[in-house]
Parts: sequence; C-alpha cells; structure tokens
Amino acid sequence: MIFLTALPLFWIMISASRGGHWGAWMPSSISAFDGTCVSIPCRFDFPDELRPAVVHGVWYFNSPYPKNYPPVVFKSRTQVVHESFQGRSRLLGDLGLRNCTLLLSTLSPELGGKYYFRGDLGGYNQYTFSEHSVLDIINTPNIVVPPEVVAGTEVEVSCMVPDNCPDLRPELSWLGHEGLGEPTVLGRLREDEGTWVQVSLLHFMPTREANGHRLGCQAAFPNTTLQFEGYASLDIKYPPVIVEMNSSVEATEGSHVSLLCGADSNPPPLLTWMRDGEVLQEAVAESLYLELEEVTPAEDGVYACLAENAYGQDNRTVELSVMYAPWKPTVNGTVVAVEGETVSILCSTQSNPDPILTIFKEKQILATVIYESQLQLELPAVTPEDDGEYWCVAENQYGQKATAFNLSVEFAPMILLESHCAAARDTVQCLCVVKSNPEPSVAFELPSRNVTVNETEREFVYSERSGLLLTSILTLRGQAQAPPRVICTTRNLYGTKSLELPFQGAHRLMWAKIGPVGAVVAFAILIAIVCYITQTRRKKNVTESPSFSAGDNPHVLYSSDFRISGAPDKYESREVSALESH
Repeated sequence: MIFLTALPLFWIMISASRGGHWGAWMPSSISAFDGTCVSIPCRFDFPDELRPAVVHGVWYFNSPYPKNYPPVVFKSRTQVVHESFQGRSRLLGDLGLRNCTLLLSTLSPELGGKYYFRGDLGGYNQYTFSEHSVLDIINTPNIVVPPEVVAGTEVEVSCMVPDNCPDLRPELSWLGHEGLGEPTVLGRLREDEGTWVQVSLLHFMPTREANGHRLGCQAAFPNTTLQFEGYASLDIKYPPVIVEMNSSVEATEGSHVSLLCGADSNPPPLLTWMRDGEVLQEAVAESLYLELEEVTPAEDGVYACLAENAYGQDNRTVELSVMYAPWKPTVNGTVVAVEGETVSILCSTQSNPDPILTIFKEKQILATVIYESQLQLELPAVTPEDDGEYWCVAENQYGQKATAFNLSVEFAPMILLESHCAAARDTVQCLCVVKSNPEPSVAFELPSRNVTVNETEREFVYSERSGLLLTSILTLRGQAQAPPRVICTTRNLYGTKSLELPFQGAHRLMWAKIGPVGAVVAFAILIAIVCYITQTRRKKNVTESPSFSAGDNPHVLYSSDFRISGAPDKYESREVSALESH
C-alpha cells in the first residue's frame, strides 16, 4: 500500500523558518512522461531585513554557479533563456510571494537533469541555492509488485505514474489482467515532497499457472496521441509438484535401468531419490535421473522421489521389478524314514517371476506347482519303493535350476523269491537274495547237521551288496549223498526273516545221476545264473539320475540323460570241500 501525506515536508519547513535566512525548498526528484509537462514546486526565503522592492529569480540547468555559464532555463529580468528551453519554460509562482514554481512543457529526454534556483533581490543580494530538483523523463508506467508473491496468498499490485502536469492528466488501465481480478483506481495522490501520482491497484489470488504471466499497465492522456505502457512478469512462488516419473519398471537381471523424476516448482526444487530411507542421489534441478547399472535382484523394490523447496514438498514412488532365473532350489525335510512313516519334503527357491516347481523320481512327476516359490511333497506310509534319488526342478522364462536329494527308507529284511539252491554232481550252491535297509546280517542254517554259517565266514560264503540288495552265496562240496536242507535267515534292527531255500530241478537227486562232465556243466550254468541275477538287480536298484542344463524346461525332464552311479563291491569267494570238517 502507498502511504502519502497531505502536506509536503518542505511547506512545513517554510512555515518554521520564516524570519531569516537564505533557503529554498523543492522536491529532490520529480518525474514526467516524455512529451508532457511538469510543474516543479519551489519555495524560497531570504533575510527579512533586506526588504527588496522587486524580487527576481533565475533557474539554471545542471549547475548552480553563473560563472560556469550554465544553460538558463528561466530569467525574470530579461526573459532570455537557452535555446533548449525557448517556448518551453515559464514561471508559475509569484516571486514576490517567495514562490518559485517552474513549469516545463513539451518535455524531451534531453531536459532530464538537475534544476537550480537563484534569488535576485538587486545589487549584491543574489543567492544560488544548493537545493535542487532532479527531473526524470520517463516513457513507461511503474508497476510495483511485492518482493514475494506466493501462490494461494492474496497479493496487491500497483501501477503508479507521475501526475505533475497541470495541463495533461493521465488515465490508467490494466493490460493482461483477465482472470486475475478487477482493478481499483485510487486517483490522484500527493507524495511526501509535494509531487503527485496517479495510482491504480489490482488485487488477486495468484496461482502456479500464473507464474511468468506478463501483466501490463497503460497510461493514456485524453485528447492526445500520448500513450505509455509498462509490463512486469509475475514471479509467483509455489511448492513442488512431481509431474514426470516412470510408471512401474520391469528389468532383466544385469540390464541398465534409468529412473526419471521431474517436478514443477518455483524456485527449483531439491530432488532426492531414496530407497528404504537411504538417499541414493540428490540435486537442485527440475529433473533428476537415477542410473542403475547391471541391476541385481537385491535392487528390486520401491524407489521414492522427494521434491522440496521453501514453500512445500511432494513425493511419489516407482516400483522396480528385477526379473531373474530361479536360484538353485533348497530342500528341507526328511531324508531318512522308517517304512510306514509319513514323509514331508519342502522344496523352495527364489525367482522373478515365480517359477514352475516340479519334484520327480525316475522320470515320474510326483508333485508340481505353477508360479509358486515353494512345493511340498507328502508321502504317506512310505515303502521301500519310495527309497531313492529325487529331483526338484525350478524353471521360468529366464532359466532353470535343479537340486537332487535322496530319501532313505529303512525297513525289515525281505528274502526275495529268486533265492534258491542248485546242485551239480557233488557241489551245492545256495543263493539268498535279501532286500533291506539298513544292511542286514545273513546266515545259512543246515538243520540236519546242526550247523550255521554267516557271511563273515568268507571261506564258505560270498556276499555282495548292490543298493538295497544283499546277495549271499553258500558253496558246499563233496555232497555224495542227498543235499541237505538249507535255511537262509536275515535280520536287522527292524526284524528277522527266514526261508528254506528250494532246490532248482524236478528232483533233488537229479544232480547225482548226470556224471562228472554234467556236474561241471551244471556248475558253470549255476555261476552264470548267479552273475545274471546279480547284474540284473544292480541295474534295477541303481537310481537313475537326470542331469540338467540352464536352458532345459520342466516338460523336457522326461527326455533327460541318465547315468548309472555306484559300482558294487567285489568280494572274493572260496569253495569249501568239507563242511563237516569245519
């Protein structure tokens, strides 16, 4: 708001200083539009004792000293003035009343400068006053905007123009104020030093959209072509608003990611990229990029951009999803179980997106889930057939990983049906095939002779372990009479099993009638049969283990390569010629 006083200071000083000294009072500065006129108010005083009959005066331009021959603006004695002021200057005041007010018309820029008054009372009673007035020739209205304009807070903008020409009065109007508010014209007001101004006010509520708006004021003089315009750009302060940011971003592991945050504010904001409360990057700028080189799954998550200045703040978030192949699955659960127990095995992994998880055994799929990170395998009442190697495979479109694990089922021994005895002339060989976990003990009993032989007596028994199978062979020589009854007994911590081994052939004495050559042939055939059965059991009980490459898919598991793992131990067997001697 403009504060103006009704009485100028220099009029008050005149009243207080009557009575005695040389002195002059005029505005220190005054302004007027180019092509108009200006009235420079002026009062002066001199000692009362001089009492001159006539008072004269002179106005000088830019210098108070006559010896410097300054341009004469006005001279009451001769009316001789400098050519620049001919027809353009006259005295409005009455020098006898100590009023030295000067009027300058048809102003032009070269008339701008300092104006000094000299009192002439005759003789030596002449005095050039040091007080002077500076004339400023202008061609634009003065638009006054507060030093700080904040969006949402009402503001007052004023347009002020000088009104010191008695012959021409300016009229004010606003330009570009549509949508801002209606102006209020205060009219002609007197300033502190006795000069006059025309004032118009504009009140409005500034918005961020109006920042930089060009607001104008026009001063026009009726009945003339004189028209002057001035403009001011509104500098409206407002808090940040984030206007540009990535939507959710998906990126493959190892790729480059660029996140953008842009904000609109005045003054420019401090932009900060953060994740989990940690500042990653910041700068005072309208936009800020966060560059992530070779992203890893650890960089997956929510990123926040904070924009702030002295007038407020704004923030937004963006989610970065890093896509990657499954990690090698981990298996937690039972690896050793007793027959009949329930087994629970959990296979888990981590990937993005979630994988297809599959558990299988010997090419057979046992359980599978789609787009899950965990797979639970439940085996109620496990049997010896559940013993063996299993695979857990995790796969998505970015790769595949597999983990093998073994389930060991413990159970009581079982004597298989292929267990038997075979005779060739004077030699008997008895084969006892036992399936068991853990490994059992095996003993051969000859009830008719009250003799028991176990596998630790290597002179009589040959044993070989392959997977869950234990094959024991008892060899008897010198059996001229009918072969004895042989009972195979096996046991482990879960139980005991016994079986009288049957003889192969239609009659138990057939071996005694085939002669020496036949005995040799029969013995060779028996050995071949034993080897065949042993090898067959090896192959049957060796777990088939598939191998995977990074590019395989779960549905390709059925065509995976397989390998035979583990070679059987070799045991040395010895034939016994006389069991009774033992």
